[in-house]
Amino acid sequence: MEEELKQLLLWTTRSIEIVGIIVIVAGTIIATATFLRDRTAGNVANSFHRFRSGLGRAILLGLEFLVAADIINTVAIEPTLESVAVLAGIVLIRTFLSFSLEVEIEGRWPWRRARSTASELNRRTAGCPRLPDHRLMQRGMLPRPFPPHPCYTAG
Repeated sequence: MEEELKQLLLWTTRSIEIVGIIVIVAGTIIATATFLRDRTAGNVANSFHRFRSGLGRAILLGLEFLVAADIINTVAIEPTLESVAVLAGIVLIRTFLSFSLEVEIEGRWPWRRARSTASELNRRTAGCPRLPDHRLMQRGMLPRPFPPHPCYTAG
């Protein structure tokens, strides 16, 4: 019974690792295809940033799966002091890599995102009229198109 459970956990960790690899490979393919489509369509200005952002997000998500597989493998299959130390090193390296990718993609620390986004929006829209709910426009309850207000235009 114990050997069967160990085999099941081993199969589970390998499956999670494969999912992580598939996520990274698929994300790379999708980001590259989007990049090439943007370049051929003439949208050169944002194509590189979108490529790096998409690729970084795919790597981050894939890393999460790989870390989960490492945790299951270490805790359930090989719970030795040496394997726990190796896991700690792997998690530290992948956490550092995740933070680095997040900073590279977003341009700020992950814990500063919510605060800076909200304060940036409040600063830009201070004294501006409130926009109608976009869901009301989709349901046809407001005139379409709603006239844009200068406060909410990009720039």
